[in-house]
Parts: sequence; C-alpha cells; structure tokens
Amino acid sequence: MNLVFCGTPQFAVPTLKALLGAGHAVPLVVTQPDRPVGRSQELVAPPVKQTAQAAGITVTQPEKIRNNAEFRAQLESIAPDAIVVVAYGRIIPPWMLGLPRLGCINLHASLLPKYRGAAPIQWAIAMGEEFTGNTTMLLEEGLDTGPILKQQALYIRPEQTAIDLFAEMAIGGAPLVVETLAGLADGTVAPRPQVHSRATLAPLLQREDGRMNFALHTGTTIKNRWRGFQPWPGAFTAFEGKKLIVHKMEVADGAEIEILGTLQPGHVVVRGERIFVACAGNTWLELAELQLEGKKRLAAAEFLHGTHLANGMRLG
Repeated sequence: MNLVFCGTPQFAVPTLKALLGAGHAVPLVVTQPDRPVGRSQELVAPPVKQTAQAAGITVTQPEKIRNNAEFRAQLESIAPDAIVVVAYGRIIPPWMLGLPRLGCINLHASLLPKYRGAAPIQWAIAMGEEFTGNTTMLLEEGLDTGPILKQQALYIRPEQTAIDLFAEMAIGGAPLVVETLAGLADGTVAPRPQVHSRATLAPLLQREDGRMNFALHTGTTIKNRWRGFQPWPGAFTAFEGKKLIVHKMEVADGAEIEILGTLQPGHVVVRGERIFVACAGNTWLELAELQLEGKKRLAAAEFLHGTHLANGMRLG
C-alpha cells in the first residue's frame, strides 16, 4: 500500500518499522515539531522523525494541520491508500479523515471502548486492571469513538509499571497494524462499532494525580497508581510542609497488618528500619525508598538516619 504515517514518540517507532518491513511504501512521515529538552533547552527531534530520516523518508512537522492548505495539498498529491496514526498527538481534521480510501487507521493502547483518551496505559494500571491491550480502529471526529478493526489482549504483570508496559505494547501493536491493513485489503477485517455505553476515560495525567490520598485509597490502590504514574507524576505526599516523593513501596501483608494494628490514614509506624503508613480500609503501605524535597533519594533505613520520622507522625 501507499501510506502516510503520523506519529511522534518512541511508542510509534515499532509500527513505522513494521510497515516498512512489510513492504509498504511510506513516502511521507508526519510528526510534531522538534521540542526543547532539558536545562540546555536544545531542540531534539522526535523519535519517529529520527527513524524516518534514517530510512530516507521525507518528514514534515506542521505546527497546525486543521487549516493548513500546504499540508493538505501535500497529502492530496500522495493520495494514500491509508493514513496510519500512532500517538501523533494532534486531532485529525475531517478533511484528512476522508482523504484515504481505507480511512485513517489508529493504534490505540487499550481494549476499546475502555480507556479512551490520552493516557490509556497509565490509567489501566492505576485502576488495577489485570488485562489491557491494543486496538486498531478507524478514526472519526469523536475521541477514540471510531469502529474497531482488530484487538489484542495483554496481561499486566503484578509489578509492571507504565514504563514497562509502554515498551511491550508498542512492540505488540506493530504487527497488529500490519495485520489490520492486510485484512482491510483482502476483506477479512471489517469495522465493528464500539459499545459506547461501556466506555471509560483515560484523561491526560495531571501533577495532582500523583498525590497519595491515604484516607481515600487502600494500600493496593495507591501502589497501582504509583505503578501507573511512572515516570510522571509518580507518587508523593507531604512531610512537615515539604514534598516527599516515594520511589518504591510495598503493600503490607496480613501478618504485618496484624502487628501494625489500626491507625488513622496517613499516620506512620516505624518498625526497626522500616516505614509503614496507614491507608484506607485498614490497609498499610511500606515506604521502601523516599526522597524529601531538596534531598537525595534514599532507602528507608538511610532516610530514617537523617530524618526525624517517628511513630504517630502524619504524612499528607
């Protein structure tokens, strides 16, 4: 097929490589503009641009696409069979949706209609899901509301973070897109509408999503949110007016809960060189690695040597 590929981050790179490996022609890659990164604010090209350039593909990086006459003419001159969209980061305008004969095919990192939105991987983990997956779909004007083409389920391992799952889903989704295109070409894949009443949302993450709410959430829920919100916003609380980041945590087991007893959520128990905090539902979290604002990241034992944290003190 003659394809245009739209994508920006590393998540989209395996799919672009898979399309090229399957023998499809990709005369144009569309990605977001280079962005300043780090303290130096040096402009860095998106991973998709780097991959495309290494493969000798023309790259365009329009700031806006909805009313961009030059960009529209560029796509119309290519007359693609399909436009493949993977984590591009822009809303695809109506004129672009209607341009290719097979439509705009999107790889979305959830089992739609669950987790529509910008952060499906993070929210699936944060909500304690045992399974998630990839969906290929036809884009339409609604937010991830288009007809489903193919799906692929993936098991979420108990200790897996969003960082781990991103890489796994990116690799798993690439052949799914290739299979979807083949199925559309030979008629073995047909679009089927989503059951909209079953839809859930996965909104863009906010800094406050990382704030640990010991009164509202159980230890398991807080750990799931920490796993899902990696690398950002992570998990944090407050201690004596300063931000306290928790880099590692474990849910206390039954025997530990029996020893720790019952305290109001947010209160701390120090046992030897271990730190526990009470959570909702008579559950406890062990805080294994912490970082106080302006300080180094430390294991609990080291943290206790340099910080006065005692039984009965409160976090949050």
